[in-house]
Amino acid sequence: MAHQAYRRSRARRSVLIAGLSTAGTALALYLLVVNSPGWQRTRETFFNLGYAKQALPEVLKGLRVNLELMVCCGALILLFGLLLAVARTLRGPVFLPVRLLATAYVDFFLGLPMIICLLAMITGVPALRLTGVTTDPLLLGGAALVLTYSAYVSEVFRAGIQSVHPSQRAAARSLGLSNAQAMRYVVLPQAVRRVVPPLLNNLVSLQKDTGLVSIGGVIDAVYAAKIITAHSFNYTPYVVAALVFIALTIPLTRFTDWITARMNRRQHQGGAV
Repeated sequence: MAHQAYRRSRARRSVLIAGLSTAGTALALYLLVVNSPGWQRTRETFFNLGYAKQALPEVLKGLRVNLELMVCCGALILLFGLLLAVARTLRGPVFLPVRLLATAYVDFFLGLPMIICLLAMITGVPALRLTGVTTDPLLLGGAALVLTYSAYVSEVFRAGIQSVHPSQRAAARSLGLSNAQAMRYVVLPQAVRRVVPPLLNNLVSLQKDTGLVSIGGVIDAVYAAKIITAHSFNYTPYVVAALVFIALTIPLTRFTDWITARMNRRQHQGGAV
């Protein structure tokens, strides 16, 4: 009981010290910013409450496009990334062309900057004048997001597949399962559970990068802020758009942290048993 009381007192002391240090740091940063020579001009240009109220409804209206892109592209990215990962882990010499094509795809889009891929899709595809191919910048921008992020997600899935011990596959084969069945029923369920946190991190990044489709003229949250800024030459709408994206990102980040901590607790409990 004495030891528990001591630990509680130490915990209270740690919380108090952490709170005081955080408050002191925040106060120092606030005084540094508000006492800088250009603070008044910066506040009028970037933190104008009137322009913020004007921009918020339009930014929220454009945010619907970002959310639709995140949901639709996220589902396609997970599916395509998983197919790429499975293709790269296929065994046997007959699957060598498939492995080479999947590897070349992943290497290419891992090295290609996102902005260049978006520009190539939004401006290059319509220039080809292909029959039956859309010229909608929203769809082409979404396709660019899928192409790029599938390469990143496939590497996450591949890492999860390779983390499953080979004995799991061997045990499945000894029970009479084929290679495809062993992959579907034994390897993939374990691999997907292990890579949930990094997959959620990729989803957070995708949510932010949906704003890049605005370079094609798609009126999303970022472009809505750009329109208002072009009329007023005040950059507060950009700050509003940034805060909206941050408000969306924080819950996803905290959910990812919770999932990671939950999985770590389960692993520790399993190891203790």
